[in-house]
Amino acid sequence: MKVCIAEKPSVAREIAAILGANTKHDGYFEGNGYAVTFTFGHLCTLFEPNDYKAYWKSWDLNNLPMLPEKFQTKVVENSGIQKQFKIVKKLFEQAEVVINCGDAGQEGELIQRWVMHQANYKGEVKRLWISSLTTEAIKEGFNNLKPSQNYDNLYYAGFSRAIGDWLLGMNATRLYTLKHGGYKQMLSVGRVQTPTLAMVVNRFKEIEDFKPLPYWELQTLYKDTLFSYEEGRFLKMKDGEIMAQKVKEKDLEIVSINKKKGFEYAPKLFDLTGLQVYCNTKFGFTADETLKMVQKLYEQKVVTYPRVDTTFLPNDVYPKVPGILQKLTNYSKLTQSILGKKIRKSSKVFNDNKVTDHHAIIPTGVQIKLQYNQQQVYDTIVRRFIAVFHEDCQVANTTVIGQVDTINFKTTGKEILSKGWKVVFENADVKSKEAGVLPTFVKGEKGPHEPSFLEKQTKPSKQFTEATLLRAMETAGKQVDDDEMRELMKENGIGRPSTRANIIETLFRRKYIKRNKKQVLPTPTGIQLIDTIQNDLLKSAELTGQWEKQLKDIEKGTFSAATFIANMKKMVDELVYEVRSETTRANISHTIVTIPEKAAESEIKKPGITAESCPKCKHGTLLKGKAAYGCNAYKEGCNFVLPFTFKGKKISEKQWLRLLAKGYTVNLKGFKNEDPNSDRSIEGLVRFNELFQLVLETKKKEQKIVDTLNCPKCKNGTVVKGKTAYGCTEYKNGCDFRFGFGDIKSKAADRPLTKELVVSILMEGYS
Repeated sequence: MKVCIAEKPSVAREIAAILGANTKHDGYFEGNGYAVTFTFGHLCTLFEPNDYKAYWKSWDLNNLPMLPEKFQTKVVENSGIQKQFKIVKKLFEQAEVVINCGDAGQEGELIQRWVMHQANYKGEVKRLWISSLTTEAIKEGFNNLKPSQNYDNLYYAGFSRAIGDWLLGMNATRLYTLKHGGYKQMLSVGRVQTPTLAMVVNRFKEIEDFKPLPYWELQTLYKDTLFSYEEGRFLKMKDGEIMAQKVKEKDLEIVSINKKKGFEYAPKLFDLTGLQVYCNTKFGFTADETLKMVQKLYEQKVVTYPRVDTTFLPNDVYPKVPGILQKLTNYSKLTQSILGKKIRKSSKVFNDNKVTDHHAIIPTGVQIKLQYNQQQVYDTIVRRFIAVFHEDCQVANTTVIGQVDTINFKTTGKEILSKGWKVVFENADVKSKEAGVLPTFVKGEKGPHEPSFLEKQTKPSKQFTEATLLRAMETAGKQVDDDEMRELMKENGIGRPSTRANIIETLFRRKYIKRNKKQVLPTPTGIQLIDTIQNDLLKSAELTGQWEKQLKDIEKGTFSAATFIANMKKMVDELVYEVRSETTRANISHTIVTIPEKAAESEIKKPGITAESCPKCKHGTLLKGKAAYGCNAYKEGCNFVLPFTFKGKKISEKQWLRLLAKGYTVNLKGFKNEDPNSDRSIEGLVRFNELFQLVLETKKKEQKIVDTLNCPKCKNGTVVKGKTAYGCTEYKNGCDFRFGFGDIKSKAADRPLTKELVVSILMEGYS
């Protein structure tokens, strides 16, 4: 009998159906010469300290360091897990061959190898290695089963990672808790979580200690276009004032117009971190939420394996691309133009050298009904995939130099000549307005201008968001904006794509960091813990990134697992000696930590609207002007504004903040009635339209409609609200009118679900 072991019951069920193992037993499926069983994630785990030596159960400095000679595993102490392990072991005893169907990654390999080792299975093992759970992919995988030995290095890397985390986590947590923990305060220290916390703390302190410096900018307005002094900013006001006075006296002359054509390339396909960053920035999803949603999409067969760290595809995927695009019928308007000719094959997308176990996350071509948030993540992946096969976007970059006397001023603009891939990200219902297009200038023309001399201040770095923290983990704390450079630095990042979200959630759970809207800030406990840890190896993202590089080298077969473990033991031994020798005790506790006065002020002081990002361009932040709040990226063409007064009513900052956070204000009274025959004011809420312009949605008199709404399909029954959908009371007589809550939410977009809106959606859906 061939025994297949999958990582989850749901995956086992899919595989069993394809193999013809249709008889269900307790803990496995059987049929057609196969038994398909499963784990529940980790059935086995590493020994606890007291499993090695009984006295290691006691938290005592004299017991440290704990350095087992040989690391061992055991079945997790849970009755359900132990029952399933016995079923698996019994099946292994009857197996002629075991097929490892675990997730095709380091963790999936480790989970199943530990089970086989614990069950003392010595027979032949084959590996199912697939990138999606579609029927075609599973069949193709079973036709091309690999020898288990091909993945030995992957297992060694996973085992080394688990041992490294055990050595540092178990020893350092006990060490710092016993040496510096306050009353009932455990201080958790980890190989990845501690340098991640250190990055958040260091950024917070850098901002707290930042002292703004003044500088001055000389600009001038000509033909409604802003020109800036070509040499940049002034650090001394006197120097700038002299020049500002000088340019007031003469006209500006256009002395140079330089227009260069160029290309903008489609954004890269998604790896997991890139997807988490995008979804945090665009939708506000946490890294953990995005991971769970894309994992669900994978299990629903609509996208490929998500826990990946590459943005490239191998060349053997290229022949499958037309088939995937043809199946994406919901996106046919975007795929028609590329399916009508030979599909582009770019080295920016296809590169065998950039792909190891898995390729970038792409759609499989399977289309099903998805929940609203899942649909947002799926749509993001699909559009990114379609975009890379469209033509490059052609642009014309223009630089214009204007001269006043001998002083040069410069302005730049960009004109899109051919949209190319950008059409994929346009809303079909919204006419896109090209920003940054300059008026026509002629060399030699002259005219009056309006100079201005402005004082500004330097600004600190921004606090981390989950998106920027994920990027910092990926590049070991280095600020890297270039996609190509980021690819090169991935090997030295901290954590793995699949674990970074959990690391961040762990820091939240242990109250070392907290959320302030989108910001990720350290708590007083987190700050004091990092201040207490003197050892750079524990705090340095760069040094931790070097450990990650060694683990990747173990996976490649170029570094020894034994050397890695020996180095970790040596480091832990030295750390214990170092910390035990410290003469001061921090006494860290949630209850006694005091917040520095400056930090306390910053906690109490609310940042207000000027700390908010622009919802339209996503790049700028909001500034307060004389009559409105606006985006500071106005020079780049962003025209987003929030006026202090809208339709005759003054809107408070609090309501604008609510609009930015939720997409609409509460119902407000006092808006000016545009009907000249009426003196009555209007009540309603303010929301954005698709162009981020303000719209007043007037409040209508409440109608008790839904309770008595006639069915728009059969006309006989009435509409009633069920647990998951609205339906017709005449369903027993054959009326199949049904409108799911998810469909209603999707059609409502960001509008609040008022009773009137629900009724109109129900009526429109069957009109």
